[in-house]
Amino acid sequence: MNARVPSAALNAPQALEQVSQVWDRDIVHRLEDYIRIPAKSPLFDADWASEGYIDTVVRNTAQWIESQKISGLTLEVVRLEGRTPVIFFEVAASGSASAQTVLMYGHLDKQPEFSGWRNDLGPWTPKYEDGKLYGRGGADDGYAAYAAIAALQALKSQNVAHPRVVGLIETCEESGSYDLLPYIDLLKPRLGDVGLVVCLDSGAGNYDQLWLTNSLRGMASGVLKVEILTEGIHSGDASGLVPSSFRIMRQVLDRLEDSKTGRLLPASFHCEVPSERLQQAQATAGILGDELFKRFPWAHYDCGGATTFALPTTTDPLEALLKRTWQPTLSVTGADGFPEMKNAGNVLRPYTAFKLSLRLPPLVEAATAVQELKALLEDNAPYQAKVTFEGLSSATGWNAPGTASWFEAALNEASQAHFGAPCGHIGQGGTIPLMNMLSKGFPKAQMMVCGVLGPKSNAHGPNEFLHVPYAKKLTAAVAQVISRFP
Repeated sequence: MNARVPSAALNAPQALEQVSQVWDRDIVHRLEDYIRIPAKSPLFDADWASEGYIDTVVRNTAQWIESQKISGLTLEVVRLEGRTPVIFFEVAASGSASAQTVLMYGHLDKQPEFSGWRNDLGPWTPKYEDGKLYGRGGADDGYAAYAAIAALQALKSQNVAHPRVVGLIETCEESGSYDLLPYIDLLKPRLGDVGLVVCLDSGAGNYDQLWLTNSLRGMASGVLKVEILTEGIHSGDASGLVPSSFRIMRQVLDRLEDSKTGRLLPASFHCEVPSERLQQAQATAGILGDELFKRFPWAHYDCGGATTFALPTTTDPLEALLKRTWQPTLSVTGADGFPEMKNAGNVLRPYTAFKLSLRLPPLVEAATAVQELKALLEDNAPYQAKVTFEGLSSATGWNAPGTASWFEAALNEASQAHFGAPCGHIGQGGTIPLMNMLSKGFPKAQMMVCGVLGPKSNAHGPNEFLHVPYAKKLTAAVAQVISRFP
């Protein structure tokens, strides 16, 4: 394919200056308003429709986009009965641009509050400090729609020819995007021939260069419940004869995970790492080194006058990268059946329930894994206890397609122009369900999966922040890559 010669090359310093002004003048304040709204994803707020928080952030974002009056832009809030809404916008191609389409993606729903926020911070209380905007959802990923529009403004202001651009902003991503596929089916005729996807919902290895995500793990979550009694019984009367539901839970989980190493035991939950990803991981390990594990807030304590820190599973940078991107892992993210400590008497509890989060390698099919997981955990329960696993959500991971020469060149050019360093390639341990859907629907499209979730940004946890200086450079880099679309 012959690359198009643009009618005017994008002036990178000018683009960065412009998007920085938009961020300082407008976007930061819009995101402060967004953070104040507890627009939790439906999985965490069953009453989302009646409470109206998701509708509010959708309406505010849509109104802002329309207020920018970008030439050729049309916008619609699309609603399917019983489903969370999406924003769909379209900007016509300009100049001698390609007939293909660029799809820009983000989401507006949020994770729940979590605990442990700094005393002067809170999930719904924005605070802008030292270039960081604290609060739930700003970085994951409320900024995406605003950054996408700012990137288009930079192209328009310099009269750079660009292809047709469509935007898809959903509100169910943190619940596994189970509402998204019906919208993709509905809107597919309007998406056009997608040649480039710009997904702004991912992470960064550091704040010193542009980072392209080359893989995403899949995810399966559900509730594992062990019931041994119909009501609580005095432990002095029953313990020793009635098995503890917690001990049974431990035995059941031992079928899934080696508790000494954390390795998941079923071979079907593992896959081979492609050679290209292994080579890229080796290069990234050389860039990031021990920052791969030092960036986490490890627990620590004084021991004989020295500070002792909790340890990671490995201190080898390459192994650390592969463990968090290509190996399956189990986390217990919630529990039920336990009274608060202050109310915990000498009672044998009737049941124990854990919420499980299973991260799957990019090439493992999530639906199949959930079926295997259910059978593994439920069959032949110890003491004939009632053991049930109820799946909540699942999504298959994603492995990036081969990188076209124009795309690799555009990424490095943009990273050098705005960061002074080449583009880095990194796998992410999280899940973006849309990416697997789009790769299947548009197998020839290039995927610019990137984001602002760098070290210590702590999405989903306490003290989540958006690194605004990085977000500005990322916005300008997106504009530059789009300007190079062949």
